[in-house]
Amino acid sequence: MDIEHLIDRLEELFNQSRSFPLTKTVFVDEDRMLDIIDQMRISIPEEIKKARQTLSQKDRIIAQAQEEASRKVALAEERASELTSRDAIVEQAQARAEQILSQARADAAATRKDADDYVLDSLNFLERELDKLITQVRNGIVTIENERYREENPPNV
Repeated sequence: MDIEHLIDRLEELFNQSRSFPLTKTVFVDEDRMLDIIDQMRISIPEEIKKARQTLSQKDRIIAQAQEEASRKVALAEERASELTSRDAIVEQAQARAEQILSQARADAAATRKDADDYVLDSLNFLERELDKLITQVRNGIVTIENERYREENPPNV
């Protein structure tokens, strides 16, 4: 289940709860809240699994970029070898081969940078979402603990 959906359900449960007159305290259906929290505990590993998949995608993209770069380098070396065998265009061939190698390396570096940027953005987003979730869960726990304390220690009138 999507963690954001669970957060919405938790907020909905809070909003539907009855408030204690003249305080900021609300009565929350404990079973429903604990059920939602249990579902959150199940969903958080799913979010982490998604982050691992993102890292795996990054590794795959980098591997593909390296493979493509190697292929381009091999093609460039092959082309350079063909060109250097001709006496009249040896210098041109070497310059072109270096240019192709340089471009292949630049392309591979750009692809790696793009993959790293994508993964970094994804992980930063996931971190912010998890921070929000942790804050909301902690606030829920504090609220429940405060309610229990007030129930167990009613004010003296």
